[in-house]
This record gives sequence, C-alpha cells and structure tokens, in this order.
Amino acid sequence: MSVSLDGKLVVAISSRALFDFEEENQIFEQGDDHAYMKLQLDRLETPAKPGVAFSLVQKLLAFNTADKQRVEVVILSRNDPVSGMRVFRSAQHYGLPIQRGSFTRGQSPWRYLRPLNANLFLSAHLSDVRAALDAGVPAAQVYPHSAHASDANPHEVRIAFDGDAVLFSDEAERVYQAEGLNAFQQHEKDKAAQPLSAGPFKPLLAALQVLQQAGTPHMRIRTALVTARSAPAHERAIRTLMNWNVEVDEAMFLGGLEKGEFLREFEPDFFFDDQTGHIESAARHVPAGHVASGVRNTEV
Repeated sequence: MSVSLDGKLVVAISSRALFDFEEENQIFEQGDDHAYMKLQLDRLETPAKPGVAFSLVQKLLAFNTADKQRVEVVILSRNDPVSGMRVFRSAQHYGLPIQRGSFTRGQSPWRYLRPLNANLFLSAHLSDVRAALDAGVPAAQVYPHSAHASDANPHEVRIAFDGDAVLFSDEAERVYQAEGLNAFQQHEKDKAAQPLSAGPFKPLLAALQVLQQAGTPHMRIRTALVTARSAPAHERAIRTLMNWNVEVDEAMFLGGLEKGEFLREFEPDFFFDDQTGHIESAARHVPAGHVASGVRNTEV
C-alpha cells in the first residue's frame, strides 16, 4: 500500500532551524566539509541542543495520536548524509517522531518541497527561503540567535503573524512605500470592505485552523495578528480574515510601535514578519523568522 502525506500539516525544516548547530556551522561555512562531517560523526552520541524552531515542532507533533497522524515534520538540510545521522539521533533523543529527511551536502534542498506539498519551510538560508516563496510555499529564514520560546504554555502552540506581505498581499504596503502614511490610511479606509489578496502565509493560517478544529485534548493552537497598522486601517485587515472564514485569537494594531515587547508578552513559539527590523526587535524576546516577500524585499 502506498504511503501519502495527504491531509497532513507538513512542516519542512532545516537542521539548523530545529537544532543548535551554530558551532558546527562555523566549520561548514569555512568550506571544509570533511572536517564538518568528522565533527558531526565524533558527536554522534551527543544530542544537539534545541534550536530556534524546536518548540514549534515539538508542540505541532503533539497533535499526533496513536489513532491519527495529523502533522508530519521532514528535515530538508544542506547537511551531508553522514551528518544527517546526528540530526535523526538528536530528534530521537528528544522524543520527536521525525522519520523523513533529505540531506543534500551543500546544495539547496528547497526543490523537495514540491513532492512533500509542504505547508511551511523553515531554513537559515535566505536563498532557499526565497526560492520556496517563489514556488508558493510559506517559508521564513530563521534567526538562529533568536530567543527561544517560553515554556509557560506547554499545551498551546502560539504563532504570531505580521499582516501585509505575510498573511496579506503587499498591495497596501506598496501604497505606503510610494505615497506615505496618510495615503496608506486613506487607501485602506476607502477599501475597508474590499478584501486584501492572500499573502504567502495565508495557506498556513488556514491549515492551522483545520488542525485546531480537528482537535486534541493535549494541545491547541493560538494565533495572533501583530501589525504596524492602526485605526482606521485595522478594519480592512479584520474584514479580510472574515471574508476568508479564517480566525485569529488576538490582533494587535500597533501603529508603528516596536513589536518585540508585545510579542514577549504573547509568548509565541514563532513569529513571522517581512521586515528585518521587526524581526530583529522580536528576536530579542521570541523565536522569529524573516518572510522575504513583498515590496520591502525586492531584490535589486
């Protein structure tokens, strides 16, 4: 009988996003892959420390039960196959039921997202993230030195999203960039009843809602929209979510205030934003990833 991932929430993740391989990565970046392989092999019996996205993965996998496997986590790594043994050993040490992975020895693994039908890709490599986003996969570049998630909410997956260029298209952001704040506010007020187009992470939010509705007594999902929008531009964002029939549990309209301290209070397992400034602010307090999409991330 053939095996299928249909109907599952599929998270593809690099080894550096899941585990703390920053010390080892310094050798990898020097171009001496044989020394890197030897180091990983020497440390085969030493579990890697949890990385930035560890809490997110651990909690999402808790939605699986003996009767129903709702979440699949797959390693997509630039590591070599020998080093991949340590990745799997580390996952086993922490009780993470991760069985699948592709190890490409320095080559970009993003192309394997398509046969996986991945709902999310997390990687430390910006070029891989850009390629995934271009292919229509929600993807973010993790900041490996981000603060790790709080352990205050062990039975709740908390995920926070920026709005424009993340959940929504960058339509309104383009107005802001071209004409300024007042024009942006008037544009959004005038179009309050017209839903925004979907951004790259709308499919992930919808998939998380399906997972939440499937339910498990051991874990739930709590989501937040954390945006620089403020009244009157808030209404279009809310009405867009209503039009999609997708809900968030919290919405923060911060009007340009730094997001970091608000995220510290929300305590997400991960936060997604298209602006590096917001990510740097957030990363001091919570796990954060850069969504390299929209007008602010246009490559010249």
